[in-house]
Amino acid sequence: MEVRPFTIAVEDSVLDDLRQRLADTRWPDEMPNSGWDYGSNLAYLKELVEYWRTGFDWRVQEAKLNTFSHFKSEVDGLDIHFIHERGKGPAPMPLIITHGWPSCFFEMTKIIPLLSDPASHGGDPADSFDVVAPSLPGFGFSDHAKDRGMEVQRVAGMWNKLMTQNLGYPRYAAQGGDIGGGVTARLGFAHAGNLFGIHLTSITRPTPYLGPGSK
Repeated sequence: MEVRPFTIAVEDSVLDDLRQRLADTRWPDEMPNSGWDYGSNLAYLKELVEYWRTGFDWRVQEAKLNTFSHFKSEVDGLDIHFIHERGKGPAPMPLIITHGWPSCFFEMTKIIPLLSDPASHGGDPADSFDVVAPSLPGFGFSDHAKDRGMEVQRVAGMWNKLMTQNLGYPRYAAQGGDIGGGVTARLGFAHAGNLFGIHLTSITRPTPYLGPGSK
């Protein structure tokens, strides 16, 4: 499938609509002196919304995000957004890193330069990676699912197609945490032949059932 360059460019009308909706917020009453005892503190929320409406500069953040190499490519009928930063080293290893919930590719932006260009951060260029950081379906700038059943198994299959077919990497490494950890674990189960290895963070495991009365 075709891989197309992508530039983040949110229309002014979208930003204007957001500011208006923030200005029109209908605030609830709050029990006197309740602080954070019964939920979010009202004064804090009002301060946050006012900063979001008048102080936060999306265009500055948009320009920072666009310093990365963004792309889109169709996978299983969905247009998937991803960052693809080529490694600056003799033989970069392909690496796909998957975010969790309720985040997006943004949570990976601090580590991408360290992985793709370690020499600029005191590391060895031999340790560089070709980093692919996609947005899960329905997150960031990726299309949302058009039917039921968009679970980690399905996303893992999409990621394997993205890496092997769309980007042309026959083998690659994978990392993920939270939901991204589930996707990455499923990659390890279902597509081990395409993987050098996986790395998981923020994973969960059930408590073993040892029988009645056990501790």
